[in-house]
Amino acid sequence: MARTPMGDRGGERGGERSDRGRGRGDRDGRGRGPAEPQSREEAELVDKLVHINRVAKVVKGGRRFAFAALVVVGDAKGRVGFGSGKAREVPEAIRKATEQAKRNMVRIALREGRTLHHDANGHFGAGRVVLRAAPAGTGIIAGGPMRAVFETMGVQDVVAKCIGTSNPHNMIKATFDALKGIASPRSIAAKRGKKVGEIVARRDGAPAAAAAAGKE
Repeated sequence: MARTPMGDRGGERGGERSDRGRGRGDRDGRGRGPAEPQSREEAELVDKLVHINRVAKVVKGGRRFAFAALVVVGDAKGRVGFGSGKAREVPEAIRKATEQAKRNMVRIALREGRTLHHDANGHFGAGRVVLRAAPAGTGIIAGGPMRAVFETMGVQDVVAKCIGTSNPHNMIKATFDALKGIASPRSIAAKRGKKVGEIVARRDGAPAAAAAAGKE
């Protein structure tokens, strides 16, 4: 019978101690508070699930199934990345792929914020892709994984074709190989030590200069 008061006192002390610890944790910022809100940059990112595949590993007791996910992430302003993840559950595989895609994001120069500056070719493995800039109103003429890349990147007008493979991983990597080769007139002018107007005028004014020279 003597154990009941001691248990009560112990419970009271335990309650006081837990309250004190909880308060100290709140003051120091180490307590279990609400989850921190996402940063503004992460909130603006758009992710698309490109492909998910079920894989199996044969062990002594049978087969162990897992899922492999391929995700593309972009901010619709020229930054885009892709990642892959594998886990026993689909949501965890998608989370891993999304985190990897955020770490591997690259910035691609866009013309007028809607299309590519010039045509580009890329390849990876057996896959080859052809990307072509398009006038306003064309839309995204691309299929499957390539469309996901352009949508998350913010491209509005482009014509793309994949040749030689239908593997989504190879298509994505070939597309990124082509995108990394795209350069803007501003970057070329900086490398050559010239102004953007000189490079653009030289390209656009060459036919007119040749015609004027022919008339003379």
